[in-house]
Amino acid sequence: MDLRQLTIFRAVAANLSFTKAAFSLNYVQSNVTTQIHVLEKELGVPLFDRLGGKQVVLTDAGRQLLQYAEKLLLLAEEAQATVSMRGEPTGTLRIGATETLCIYRLPSLLRAFRASYPGVQVIFRPSPVAELRRLVHSGDLDVAFVFDEAEHQEGPGDELLGYEPVWVVAAPDHPLANNRTVVPLDMSKMDLLLTEAGCCYRSHFERILNREGVHPKTMLEFNSIEAVKQCVINGLGVTVMTAASVSTEVSRGQLVRLPWGGSDLTVKTHLVWHKDKWLSPSLEAFLTLVREMFVQVGHGTRQNQCLQ
Repeated sequence: MDLRQLTIFRAVAANLSFTKAAFSLNYVQSNVTTQIHVLEKELGVPLFDRLGGKQVVLTDAGRQLLQYAEKLLLLAEEAQATVSMRGEPTGTLRIGATETLCIYRLPSLLRAFRASYPGVQVIFRPSPVAELRRLVHSGDLDVAFVFDEAEHQEGPGDELLGYEPVWVVAAPDHPLANNRTVVPLDMSKMDLLLTEAGCCYRSHFERILNREGVHPKTMLEFNSIEAVKQCVINGLGVTVMTAASVSTEVSRGQLVRLPWGGSDLTVKTHLVWHKDKWLSPSLEAFLTLVREMFVQVGHGTRQNQCLQ
């Protein structure tokens, strides 16, 4: 049993697919399959149940091995980085975030990090909120930015960075644009355009409506923020988005912020990493830069904007 086999095993366990694991590691699938068979033969137990087709699940032995594999690979990564490090941080840093943060909040941060630490290879992975914490826990990501309704910090590995304003917006000629106040009941007569299921601020908004017993006239779902905005600009309905996502269109007069009078829509931005994972020099440098840039914009109260 060697580190290469454990790396392949962890990838298959994370993806529950030999094909996806091979793609993530840039290996041919036959090599992945062979290495897993060799490992199973060496250990004398099956690590995966093959359920027909390409679907696989971990056996009890596989789940036990995964815990040790993650610890051994983390120790190997720590040893390699410590011994080989000369001066500035090097290596690879895997970062994840939601689409909103990818587009509107993180480019300046990533640009600053690349300029300060050119020896670090950054791999960026946009993912849904529901996936990000799992990917951090499995080791597929080193750090992630997530939206959450909760304000509390969950301890080491989960840090509250600040607040993200969320607006209800529509086209300037929309019937609600002239209202002095827009309340949940007003949504019952409207066409509501939303981002894909699992989005934190969408789920928060839907729960507010459900508590009031409000059901919009129609609800249209899109998997693209830009698609939602263009449809709303063209008068197809109302949407709810972070202020960062729509502030440009509002300033241009393409959209208007409706005077929302319902419950607070603000969501929170959290920085998440594996609490048991060794903090490599590159990860420590990244965490430090994130905190510095958030502090520089006065991030920390409901009235403050997030990273610009």
